Amino acid sequence: MKKNMGNLDRVARIILALVVVGLYMTDVINGTVAIVLLVFSAVFFLTSMVSICPLYSIVGISTCKTKPAK
Repeated sequence: MKKNMGNLDRVARIILALVVVGLYMTDVINGTVAIVLLVFSAVFFLTSMVSICPLYSIVGISTCKTKPAK
């Protein structure tokens, strides 16, 4: 698969995932809301590691910088 996530997008997703995990660990969020947010955080983290967002592929979005044509 072709990468479709730029560096800024990847960093933002990782930071958001870490914030949610931190909120969960300090008991700021709990219950069903915490579980849903942790699942989204895991997806954000995994997609950031591989630089591919399946939703971006479906919609046709790419935040990756394109290389100039020669």
